[in-house]
Amino acid sequence: MNSSGTIKRTQVKNTRKVALLVISMLAAGGARAQQPAVTAAVSPAQKVEAFLRYNFALGADVQITVGTPTELGTSGLLEVPIEVKSAEGSDKLKMYLTKDGRYLLRGEISDLTTDPLAENVSKMQVANAPVLGDPKAPITIVEYSDFECPVCRTLHDALRGLLPKYPQVKLIFKDFPIDAIHPWARTAALAGRCAYQQNPKAFWKMYDLIYDNQDLISASTAWDKMQDFAGRAGLSPDTLKSCMASLQAAGEVDASLANGQLLEVRATPTLFVNGRRISSADPHAIQQYIDYELAQIKPGKTIPKK
Repeated sequence: MNSSGTIKRTQVKNTRKVALLVISMLAAGGARAQQPAVTAAVSPAQKVEAFLRYNFALGADVQITVGTPTELGTSGLLEVPIEVKSAEGSDKLKMYLTKDGRYLLRGEISDLTTDPLAENVSKMQVANAPVLGDPKAPITIVEYSDFECPVCRTLHDALRGLLPKYPQVKLIFKDFPIDAIHPWARTAALAGRCAYQQNPKAFWKMYDLIYDNQDLISASTAWDKMQDFAGRAGLSPDTLKSCMASLQAAGEVDASLANGQLLEVRATPTLFVNGRRISSADPHAIQQYIDYELAQIKPGKTIPKK
């Protein structure tokens, strides 16, 4: 996992296992929405669904729900919300349809009159989330991560080497366990939340212990391993175990997942450096974003909140 190529291949493999198996391969530039002849009475949503099924050979075992297309400002495009479900999981995405119904586009559309970073930051719910570093640090990295994800472990190792060089940076952790492909990720997320409840500083000891011992954890041993890690982190294993079975801990993990989905997090790890998205564990990209933000700080001033 030392090369970026290996990281990218692992991410692709994991992403494909989550419901959006084939649609995610749609070219970013778009496609002509043409398929076998349909009647004039077919709605735009039905036409989009028929195109996706035909083009990507999606059978009845894959459920596609296409929402009502809505106008995207004055762009001349219709925004189409799509949800895909299969036995492996589910995913949501947006596509864009020209008003004449001829072209379907996939990709990011940016409004040059707005600040996309400010929009990302406004959606992040970071209250009651673990924070590593100076809470007043001007640069914030928000990490949406899965404790069982191998690429997330690579990120953990990269951050452990990178963050001590930057006292101007704080790290905020958000749970994003992908149950469909990682059977013990939610158990670890619950343990992390409960460690934080006992002692916020001890969360980061659990964070290290889980990633450092990732290869030794399985679905059948995860609960026992979490109790062991709690003891090694100076916490009460019994209190942790009781907390992990609570509705409160489950609700907090679910809320973190929902927050990631609001930000359209679809793969782990996904980071936001002062609002700038990085969907990888590439330390060079992280360092580039940090250095850019540091360069914006004038002597005696801090970076304005976005």
